[in-house]
Amino acid sequence: MARYRDIATAFTRNGFGYFVTELGLDRVFSLPRRLLVNRDQNLEDKTVGERIRQFLEDLGPTFIKVGQLASTRPDLIPKDIRMELTKLQDHISPVPFEQVRKIVEDELEGKMEELFYSFEQSPLGVASIGQVHEAVLPTGEKVAVKVQRPNVGKQVHIDLEILHEMAERAEKRLDWAKRYQVVDVVEEFKKAITSELDYEHEGRNADLMAKQFEDDPQVYIPEIYWDYTTKKVLTMEYVEGIKLNDQEGLAQAQCDHKWLAEKLVQAIFYQMFEDGYFHADPHIGNFFALPGENGIAFMDFGLVGRLSKDMQRNLASIVIAMTSQDTKKMTRAMKRMGVVPVDIDEHEWEGDVDQFLIKYYDVPFSEISLGQAITDMFQIAHKHQIEVPSDFTLIGKTMLTLEGVVAQLDPDFSIITVAEPFGRKLIRDKYHPKRFAKEIYDQVDEYADVIEEMPEIVRELTALAKERKIPVELRIPALNYILSKMDRVSNLLSFSIILLAFSLIMTGIIIGSAIAGQGSVLWDIPALEIGFVVAVGMLAWMIYSIFRSGRF
Repeated sequence: MARYRDIATAFTRNGFGYFVTELGLDRVFSLPRRLLVNRDQNLEDKTVGERIRQFLEDLGPTFIKVGQLASTRPDLIPKDIRMELTKLQDHISPVPFEQVRKIVEDELEGKMEELFYSFEQSPLGVASIGQVHEAVLPTGEKVAVKVQRPNVGKQVHIDLEILHEMAERAEKRLDWAKRYQVVDVVEEFKKAITSELDYEHEGRNADLMAKQFEDDPQVYIPEIYWDYTTKKVLTMEYVEGIKLNDQEGLAQAQCDHKWLAEKLVQAIFYQMFEDGYFHADPHIGNFFALPGENGIAFMDFGLVGRLSKDMQRNLASIVIAMTSQDTKKMTRAMKRMGVVPVDIDEHEWEGDVDQFLIKYYDVPFSEISLGQAITDMFQIAHKHQIEVPSDFTLIGKTMLTLEGVVAQLDPDFSIITVAEPFGRKLIRDKYHPKRFAKEIYDQVDEYADVIEEMPEIVRELTALAKERKIPVELRIPALNYILSKMDRVSNLLSFSIILLAFSLIMTGIIIGSAIAGQGSVLWDIPALEIGFVVAVGMLAWMIYSIFRSGRF
């Protein structure tokens, strides 16, 4: 209840009090009116993006993380707001050392003095979820120890549950929330943030990347010390290097900026196009130059992206379609990339893709932002309600961030010149005989499993058939339309037959009476006249029934 009040207050203070009312939170939690009218007086000078950023910062770690993840979703968030979300800052003080000591000792089950030869009390860096301390192991290795803030996990889980509940309420009450499927979006964010709370997960990410580059001595991944790592404490090798934004340090070490830019891009693209498992937070503070070893070191493995082989090939097709200005190839790749609605307007869609490609027509590679291009493409997909996997949307943000790093190292370097060869190799590999042979082998293996299971399936079907428990459901998409047309035709035919029969019968009776020279009186009752009235009444009733059914 207290947290809901915090959230309602933050909404109102930043000019979003109406949202609390629209969700019905004011009534459900009996929130005082003063919470909903206590608006910051300086809001007129702030943009919507600035107010959203301030709202997230007011609510702390969970909401800051949500904002940072939202900034990677060009398919959901307008560009001006995304750019503002990239400025999110953790206004947070370091955890006192005594609390750090307690967490480390509880997690590693020992005394600090026994676990480490030395442990610096002042942190190297502080963030919303944890902070990093320099230490030395008893065996002499220098390490960096990341320690999770006390109770942050509990608070994050509470906040995520509240966000999920708010998303459900929004989908029920607001059309835009249902259209954007905000519950699914919150679930994606929940999964990503929860994984960042698990330092063992980050350690496994580092180990996987170490295997990726085990044959490349120029890319270095620090070693994880698993005996000193738990879900709340991560101990990794301390890397002695120069941050890529330390221009003075790079100059003193005579580092080749162009080489660093090219090597970094090649490494990230190798992960994307070859392995499908990539570092998704390539901001400049997460990489170190290693002058003595002529290499580059990766840091911080909490956020990673994954691409299946199909996703990799689609990404390659998109890059190649851009460079060759091929609209058909681009639309095919976009179709394979996501879930396309059945009622999509193909003509309008291809027109939008054409306009997108024209934007980059005859533009030199060095002037093309691949990250921005992919972001623009996702916005086209969103316009046409194409559902794009979250790992795919993460690519655009990753490339934009990477381009920012590269621009500081070498402003003339274009990452698309590195991406295209990777893409063409991936497309060539798609049609390689070895790949076809592997696919055939996999399919034969799969069919063998089906054949092996067939006797059991037949036995189950036979048993169900004996018990008459096999439901049969036949669906023909156009059947209702066909039956409706047939019904209308049959009614027209019936109507025609009735009119014809009525005409013949009445004509026969009248002519017969005239020829016989007899009247139409039966038992002193005018039978012919009464019969005529009854027949007309029946005919009128039949016509009314047909028209009323709407099948005429």
